[in-house]
Amino acid sequence: MKAVILAGGFGTRISEESHLRPKPLVDIGENPILWHILKTYSHYGIHEFIICAGYRGYQIKEYFCHYFMHQFDVTVDIANNTITTHGNVAEPWIVHVVDTGLETMTGGRLKRVGRFLKDEDQFCLTYGDGLADVDIARSIQAHKASGKLATMTVVSPPGRFGTVEVDDENGVTRFLEKPPAGTGTINAGFFVCEHAVLDYIEGDDTVWERDPLQRLAAEGQLNAYRHDGFWQPMDTLREKNQLQSLWESGRAPWKLWE
Repeated sequence: MKAVILAGGFGTRISEESHLRPKPLVDIGENPILWHILKTYSHYGIHEFIICAGYRGYQIKEYFCHYFMHQFDVTVDIANNTITTHGNVAEPWIVHVVDTGLETMTGGRLKRVGRFLKDEDQFCLTYGDGLADVDIARSIQAHKASGKLATMTVVSPPGRFGTVEVDDENGVTRFLEKPPAGTGTINAGFFVCEHAVLDYIEGDDTVWERDPLQRLAAEGQLNAYRHDGFWQPMDTLREKNQLQSLWESGRAPWKLWE
């Protein structure tokens, strides 16, 4: 199974960091938040990723093209035109970084990478700016058991996000993106999807969190996977600093890998 990462937004609410680099490359510890997200999925055996790039997407390409330079010590032999890296830990990753446009909306970005998903019955989907200790394997199992087209991980809200109404059988009956006074359960941004959800996206202007998810919910095709553990988006500098403090403490809840 592959995981699609939405990583093309401008990150305007954390402009202190994102004016220099795309938000998924903002560091938590010594590595960008995008690295932490990939490590989480890789912990559950998902090793192939499709990064939907946009704003400063070339920096994401450069990061992965020079991945060993970021991770290991190097010896540069200028006389012989060679570079040797000193390290023996390699990630089992295949990473596709795809330019999905500067102004493209979230649904449009997903639609644009459809060619990388043509052989996939299901795929995972998440954003490039949030961390959690979600059990990805169980969310996939819950999705397959539901028989629905998409499964959304839901959490209890910090208070300023859109709401998800869930019935007793974990079916999403209604989805509202950021209503004026949202309470209850919210979209945590970790999805498992059937390939057919791409048919719910019209084009570049489609916002995944609006028409596609709302239609799926209205048609009884959106399942909920409840997560009661850690979840934290990185929308502001304050939230970035909170994640940084957790990492520095050695008790980062999302660090599931060794």
